Amino acid sequence: MTPQPTIDAMRTAAQTLVSGDTRSQLLALHAARDAIDAQEAVLLAKLESSKDFELDGASTLNTWVRNELRMNAGQATALVKNVTALRDLPLLADAALTGEVSAAHVRVFVYGLRHVGLEPMRQFEDVFVQVAKDHEPGELFEAVKHLKDTVHPEDLDAAWERGMDREDFTVDAVPDGWHVSGFLNTVTGSKLKKVLDSVSAPRDKDDVRSGSERRVQGLDDLLTAVLAGGLPSDKGVRPHMSVFVDADTLQASVEHVKAKTEQPHLIPEPMPRLEPAKLAGHGAIGPNLLMYFLCVSDFTAFLMKQHGGARQAQILNAGTERYQPTLLQRRSVIARQKGVCATPGCNHTHLEIHHTIWWSLGGPTDLDLLVGLCVRCHHLLHRGLLNITGNAVDGFQFTNRHNHPLRRRRNHYRQAA
Repeated sequence: MTPQPTIDAMRTAAQTLVSGDTRSQLLALHAARDAIDAQEAVLLAKLESSKDFELDGASTLNTWVRNELRMNAGQATALVKNVTALRDLPLLADAALTGEVSAAHVRVFVYGLRHVGLEPMRQFEDVFVQVAKDHEPGELFEAVKHLKDTVHPEDLDAAWERGMDREDFTVDAVPDGWHVSGFLNTVTGSKLKKVLDSVSAPRDKDDVRSGSERRVQGLDDLLTAVLAGGLPSDKGVRPHMSVFVDADTLQASVEHVKAKTEQPHLIPEPMPRLEPAKLAGHGAIGPNLLMYFLCVSDFTAFLMKQHGGARQAQILNAGTERYQPTLLQRRSVIARQKGVCATPGCNHTHLEIHHTIWWSLGGPTDLDLLVGLCVRCHHLLHRGLLNITGNAVDGFQFTNRHNHPLRRRRNHYRQAA
């Protein structure tokens, strides 16, 4: 392959740097770089064929490249593979050596030669080269893959079968949450994608949440609805999460969070060294998250007796559940707020009921002291990043962590339920 096209591209770049504007200079440099990459692949292939790298004491081409060109082995291998496509596809070679397509485009042709075959790639070479000139490598790959799927449809079933063998799904507890990982087969993955797309779609033009926030919130809404209705395997009994906490730890957590709430400008005293609360299946949790669970959950007290410090304990008595808002109270709060989160500027519609005088701090379950918050705002409140005072009769006041009022919207709270 003659180096003249590369020389011409370099000459054009040099001339443009002297006389062209900024845009033309960037375009010319980009074209020259692509042409140099193509020519470099040709020269590396020649060096590998001649074994002249041994003259410099290198036992392999990759060793020579690492020592002399300061490139890593992966970069060298990719460039050498590209020369196969440049040799077998002359239209591609012309475009690459003149800098009209990049080394990344050439690698897509390498993929095509391997997975589609030489003859089909030659048949559509002119089309693919034009796609490469006009579009980024990802779009070229989609075009080549479409040809592969057309020429070798049996590979699609083979891929599906491989996916069935690989499928796995795990949800593992880590210190700051849960790590979800795995691989789903085509059918199951498609179902999950459809559900996530549905529950994470923007609610309206004013929904400014990021895609990740919408997906997580949508999944949370979906799981909450499933748990509320009961799972088939539970025979109608509502599944639940369990948090276990000693009375001393609970009292210390209440006092710790109360001090942070009443004097947010001061650094509270550290928690005493007590056995932390534990979320079943996850592990230890802190006092703020414990207060959040107390805020949204039923609470049952057990009188326990330890056996000489052993982990197993005898339950002597089980107390009644602490009082939660009734279904009528919950519906009244939601109706009062027109079904949206009470936080100014938030329009989320999946609501949890919060006691403005925290239930965990002894607050009464009175309708005027209950407010509906979306999961995100409820978490912000229990993290100390959002504060709420007041009541439904006189109006709630919302402030941030610096005690600055949040932008208000029309007050719905004085309207009758």
